[in-house]
Amino acid sequence: MTKIQASELIINNDGSVFHLHIKPGELADKVILVGDPARADLIATKFDTIEVSHSSREFHSITGTYKNTRFTALSTGIGCDNIDIVMNELDALVNIDFKTREIKKDKTSLTVLRIGTCGGIQPYINLGDLVFSHISIGCDGLMNWYADRDAISELDIEKAFVKHVGWSEKLPAPYFVKADEDLIKLFEDCTVKGMTISASGFYGPQGRVLRMPLAMPNMVRDFESFEYDGRKITNFEMEGSAIAGIARHLGHKAGTMCTVVANRYAGKSEPDYHAFIDNMIQTALDKMCNL
Repeated sequence: MTKIQASELIINNDGSVFHLHIKPGELADKVILVGDPARADLIATKFDTIEVSHSSREFHSITGTYKNTRFTALSTGIGCDNIDIVMNELDALVNIDFKTREIKKDKTSLTVLRIGTCGGIQPYINLGDLVFSHISIGCDGLMNWYADRDAISELDIEKAFVKHVGWSEKLPAPYFVKADEDLIKLFEDCTVKGMTISASGFYGPQGRVLRMPLAMPNMVRDFESFEYDGRKITNFEMEGSAIAGIARHLGHKAGTMCTVVANRYAGKSEPDYHAFIDNMIQTALDKMCNL
């Protein structure tokens, strides 16, 4: 079997993976991803026991147990570029032998849930609602760097979306990825059914205008009016598509659940959203114990 070169999978001198600084065996099979390192600490305050914690740049991880279930809380920072690092290194930790540098014959499937904040773009979505992204729309372009990106994209919806919004050829081709069905069912009784834009930035890529005009000035309006088979685009966030896309390629279960802290349709926001976050964390932990 071909060994993975040291330049391709960098392993630190202590045996941990390069960016995350997690060692094989320290990662739980159930992983909750957050953007903010402080939010990983907030999740860990609900753990009954804590095994290990690591911090490197924006990547802060804590592995522990909650109601006899082992979890790893891990911060990713902002953006799908960071998700490329996180998801590939999580997979490497369980599916590559760090001693031989060979891919393991028997694969481990992780369950990965991103929880975060988002902006709603439909009138029926309220501040504080939990939106579970049944479909994530990758406007970041990340999956286009990998072979067989069409195999993970819902191509009929993709084609209809590109036509409806007049997608610019100068932008990365969007891709549409379904969340894991088991996770969809697990959260369907407490969340809004979402079709979510994963944007490559917070301002222009989400239609915000400060001092620079937009390449697609009517983008938010066109996103809001898009409909396919009874589904409408519900919200913006910045990481879910890459999580769903890489997980689908590598055989992991993944989904994204976000709490709404702004509604672009209504022009409202809630900057003091700590109660929303606490409710989301509690919901995620309690639900995932049932998997």
